[in-house]
Amino acid sequence: MPQSRRSFLRTSSAAGLMLPSLAYAAPTDMTILPNVLGPRPGYTPQIGTFVSQLTWMRGAVTGPVKGLTQPQLDWLLDKNANSIGALLLHLAATETYYQMNTFDGMKWGSWSPEIKKQWDPAMNLGDSGRSTIKGHNLDFYLEQLQAVREKSLAEFKKRDDAWFMAVDQSWGWGPTNNFCKWFHVCEHESHHAGQIDLLIKRTPGYQPPKD
Repeated sequence: MPQSRRSFLRTSSAAGLMLPSLAYAAPTDMTILPNVLGPRPGYTPQIGTFVSQLTWMRGAVTGPVKGLTQPQLDWLLDKNANSIGALLLHLAATETYYQMNTFDGMKWGSWSPEIKKQWDPAMNLGDSGRSTIKGHNLDFYLEQLQAVREKSLAEFKKRDDAWFMAVDQSWGWGPTNNFCKWFHVCEHESHHAGQIDLLIKRTPGYQPPKD
């Protein structure tokens, strides 16, 4: 357990149980704490709670890539691998497509040729991604992720929990609500955060961070 979490736990001498420390007092405004998930100002309760999760997960993606160079972002583990940069842009592409489906009510894949040209290489990855997504510094990818996320947050503020729970009967997985679609966006970041972390540790010249 990280030290920051151990610090507010104590061991019960009687039962040997880990219990919340009585000395740990949460501030009144819990929404200022990123590690306290729950409703957020400006959003309905269910959406706000999800936004807190979505925001928390983003740090798991952007934290490990700090300081990566352009060659590291372009590096390929093997001929079939995706680069770290491509995976970062893939997350932005995925969120963009889910925006159009859930916020704009567009059938999956019905977007314009211009949108597909911009985002399909990152969405589909593979040979198309390897041949086109390269030569960018870290700021490029972080700015793409931030711009897409800002749009998502602005759109969520326009909607309520009834919309969040609304079910799409035609979705390819079977009946699926907007909550599930956006939960997929969130867990998708978790999935690729693990890949990115592995690739970082395999990049030539990698040095583990000092404690």
